[in-house]
Amino acid sequence: MNDNDSPPAAERSEAEGRATTAALIRLLDLERLEDNLFRGVSPENSTMRVFGGQVAAQALTAAGRTVPPDRRVHSLHAYFLRPGDPRVPIVFDVDRTRDGQSFTTRRVIAIQHGKPIFTLSSSFQLDQPGVDHSDPMPVVPRPETLPTFAERMQAAPQPAGLGRVPRPFDVRYVNDPPWASDAEPRSEVRNQVWFRSFGALPDDQLLHVCMLAYLSDLTLLDSILATHGLGWSTSRLSLASLDHAMWFHRPIRVDDWVLYDTHSPSASGSRGLAMGHFFAADGAMLATVVQEGLVRVGVAPA
Repeated sequence: MNDNDSPPAAERSEAEGRATTAALIRLLDLERLEDNLFRGVSPENSTMRVFGGQVAAQALTAAGRTVPPDRRVHSLHAYFLRPGDPRVPIVFDVDRTRDGQSFTTRRVIAIQHGKPIFTLSSSFQLDQPGVDHSDPMPVVPRPETLPTFAERMQAAPQPAGLGRVPRPFDVRYVNDPPWASDAEPRSEVRNQVWFRSFGALPDDQLLHVCMLAYLSDLTLLDSILATHGLGWSTSRLSLASLDHAMWFHRPIRVDDWVLYDTHSPSASGSRGLAMGHFFAADGAMLATVVQEGLVRVGVAPA
């Protein structure tokens, strides 16, 4: 095939997206070593440390594999203890803390080189009826009207190597992405992004929830940067997730569009707090996320 016969860029992007979505599904399909022991790996093209959303999603997968399928995860609380090494597997040790009549609790320790790098506690609940309400979804443009990730990258300079990082989701920024932002600091700014997997996914609720956990760490700290008019190209900027909490309110499908609406209510002492909600395209609130992250500017990493 010569250059004139090459598929259009949009078709190549869609095919590459489907391949990276499939790769993420494989990444979450952990190897079972024992009843409560699992092993996961990182992508071959990982950065210098394991992406926080990856280890959170894998740990939640490990917990969910020890829980009856009629119980859905409704919350998780996690701490990032050490940078993960993408060159070696991660062992996930699940403690079956409690199996009650309605609720099941699991604690997971992710281990590398004999040391814990991440801990997660998660709670699962048998489906039960009850009161139902939620805040409305913000009014934002539909994802189909917004530029694709590739179009955003073509229109603005970005950090070296960003374009080579596989993207398992179709990403549509409502606001300017952090590498394109040179705005002045803005109080109460909201960072809003639409996400959707490339292609349909299996009808496995645990898979969809774990992929949402992966998504939750992708753009959350961007809201802190936007509040201060910072971007990824800011000199000597250091970002790292410290802890992470999620509450899952309703059944989730990430092969449909979901809106991630985030903001930062506070930052001090080289730490920033970010909060967000996931909404389905029909406006239903799917999940709530809170994270504190390390945010250092102009200071060499410790």
